[in-house]
Amino acid sequence: MAFEPSPYRPLFKGGHTQTLYAWARPRHFPDLPAPSARYFDVAADARVLAHCHWHEHPADHPTLLLLHGLEGSSFAHYMGGISNKAWAAGWNIVRLNQRNCGNTEHLSRGLYHSGLTDDPLFVVREIIERDGIRAVAIAGYSLGGNLTLKLAGELGDAAPPELKAVCAVSPTMDLALCVKALERRTNYPYQWNFVRNLKGRMRRKAAAFPGTFDLSPLGRIWTVRQFDEAYTAPHHGFVDAADYYHRASALRVVDRIRVPALILTAADDPFVPVDPFRDRSVTGNPNITVAITPHGGHCAYLEHVAPGYDGYWAERELLRFAQAHFHGPSSATRS
Repeated sequence: MAFEPSPYRPLFKGGHTQTLYAWARPRHFPDLPAPSARYFDVAADARVLAHCHWHEHPADHPTLLLLHGLEGSSFAHYMGGISNKAWAAGWNIVRLNQRNCGNTEHLSRGLYHSGLTDDPLFVVREIIERDGIRAVAIAGYSLGGNLTLKLAGELGDAAPPELKAVCAVSPTMDLALCVKALERRTNYPYQWNFVRNLKGRMRRKAAAFPGTFDLSPLGRIWTVRQFDEAYTAPHHGFVDAADYYHRASALRVVDRIRVPALILTAADDPFVPVDPFRDRSVTGNPNITVAITPHGGHCAYLEHVAPGYDGYWAERELLRFAQAHFHGPSSATRS
């Protein structure tokens, strides 16, 4: 079915302004119940933590699986924002921490990477088979958006019938281009923040698993690319960072997506270039709806608030999309 995103009217014009304001602005969700912790044993040596919101009879409700961005967690502001909206609309929510994220370094021996779709797929299968969930949507931000689209593409025609829709906000769909953009001088604060967090995580990993990780390269690492060359690529069996970026990018498999998919991205995103979203593999797939807005920054998309609306456009639109493919067109209009 066709889906038309609502017009986006930016609160600010300027990708950096949107990005930094959304990142720094405190948010509170008094109507969202406290989540319950749930662990998923995704591999023999790996356990991941999800923070979940379950309605009284979970199998009678659709479930939204949320995937955060690089070095984020289940408590990122957008994870809370979309959870708040989805809960009010009657959805269960599973806010998944990627391996080692959200202070879970001690739960897994290995590291995560930007294309590791095994974990969200395991979670989807478990909640379908063990919890009896009959309708699932997946929504991811940034790196989580890449994971969402890559998972849908890898599943292709084999996607479970319970998977009704996938949504990606500011997805890093072409990792090589995104890392190159991150290395621009104007993006130094973002790169510094990512690298600072990555280094901190490696130190915590080394403390949790003594003798497993060599920390001597950390003093020479100043960019995400250098970190991936030293740790991510060799740990996961990639030849180098370039090989990792190519093989972990959703752009390679988006043409195989067979479930309804929504992509929201902004032309002024500081480090996610828009060219991949105009690629034929995306625009030629009738299952994908793409909205490229002139403004919005990275994972921001702030508008003016209105009665009953907090101004977070992307959160509203991805829920409208998920609702449309669970209930049908009338629910999208009501939302």
